[in-house]
Amino acid sequence: MGGVVPEADLAPELSSTQTAILTAYSELIEEVGTDDVSFRLIAVRAGVGERTIFRYYPARVDLLLATSAWIERTIFTRQESESIFDVPLAIREAMEAYDRRPELAHVVAETALRGVNGAEPAPRRDRFDTMVRGEVPALAEHERRLLVAALCHLDSAATWVTMRRELGMAGRDIADAAMWAAEAQLDPIRDRAAG
Repeated sequence: MGGVVPEADLAPELSSTQTAILTAYSELIEEVGTDDVSFRLIAVRAGVGERTIFRYYPARVDLLLATSAWIERTIFTRQESESIFDVPLAIREAMEAYDRRPELAHVVAETALRGVNGAEPAPRRDRFDTMVRGEVPALAEHERRLLVAALCHLDSAATWVTMRRELGMAGRDIADAAMWAAEAQLDPIRDRAAG
């Protein structure tokens, strides 16, 4: 595996004030949840006035979406996989990270499930597609699309939340299941990988 993905470099530049606001809101989400956090409380924690928050984020949903995208970029940073066949381990590590910060994982998942998180719903789709094209060029177009979609789905906070809430799984079991599911997607094409 390579270094940390410089996703912050790909995101719009945030001012120090915006960063303070998003940091404060993230901390408060972990402490009291999303419903009980007022703009006043965020302002006090961030060391800014309430009007400053409204200047950047006119509605609560704007703040929530920006915070979700920021959490994904800064708190749930990812290791860049060198090979598509390394992705299952990266997915396992992501699931473990979500388990360490469950309140924030829920925020990321819920905004992504609503389709409005201010970011690409599958931010690693293009990277996965590029890796598959390069490593398994013989893979048919429809097979490649299905594989990339499956890996993107497994590599998400939504998968962690679903396994936790709907199936009642423990953190380690979620990480194992997601990794194994990704391996199951990749196993059939290993023998077709180039060189």
